[in-house]
Amino acid sequence: MKIDWDRRTCARRGHVTYAPQEDVLRERLRADTGLGEAWRCLRCGDFALGAPHGSGPADEAPLVPRGKVLRDLFILRFLAVERAVRGVFIVLVAIAVWKFSNSQDAVRRFFDEYLDVFRPVFRHFHYDLDHSPVVGTVQKTFDYKHSTLVIVAVALLVYALIEIVEAVGLWRAKRWAEYLTVVATAMFLPLEIYELTEKISWVKIATLTLNILAVLYILLVKRLFGLRGGHAAFEAERHSASLIEVETTAGVAVHH
Repeated sequence: MKIDWDRRTCARRGHVTYAPQEDVLRERLRADTGLGEAWRCLRCGDFALGAPHGSGPADEAPLVPRGKVLRDLFILRFLAVERAVRGVFIVLVAIAVWKFSNSQDAVRRFFDEYLDVFRPVFRHFHYDLDHSPVVGTVQKTFDYKHSTLVIVAVALLVYALIEIVEAVGLWRAKRWAEYLTVVATAMFLPLEIYELTEKISWVKIATLTLNILAVLYILLVKRLFGLRGGHAAFEAERHSASLIEVETTAGVAVHH
């Protein structure tokens, strides 16, 4: 089933109408009905009753995302939500590490006490907690210095901040956020690949796949780093989009 992104968005946000000063375009965008005048929506192409939301030269019409552009915006916002969720999770981990660094000895005693309680229970099921990889990993963290844990917490907070800044920028479709996302994500790809060589899990595979697809998508679609004409082609596309939107909506062929 093909999604009509234009009508879907208009149903949520309402129509966007515009009255161009050019008579030919104005006549094609306007219609008289028994309930009053109606203007054609620049996003979905349907007529909406009431006065237009704006007016002026056709090349100053609002740039309304539609079609492929609207779909691309939806994908960027999906990536923004994913970055925001990840950023919040990392903040929580950083707080946990910082709190642990300030009460390391108390946590060690608490862990050892409960380990003594559960050791006979697990031994009954033929499981040796003293040689458990999970228990061994937890016990190793107790040997970390307070200063080391503080550095880890700060590093996690910095990483979380980058993720949250990416999320805000991508949600607002800012070009600098697209560059930041590509660079930051690409920097961590080697680490994610290395983690897969240590231990394979579906979560790691899914995360790596999503990040690779996100980098390739933003690079190609947004013409970053000179790809597909680079910044000049991207700006030319944006500059002409407003006039093209009006002419396309009005059913007028674009002449070069």
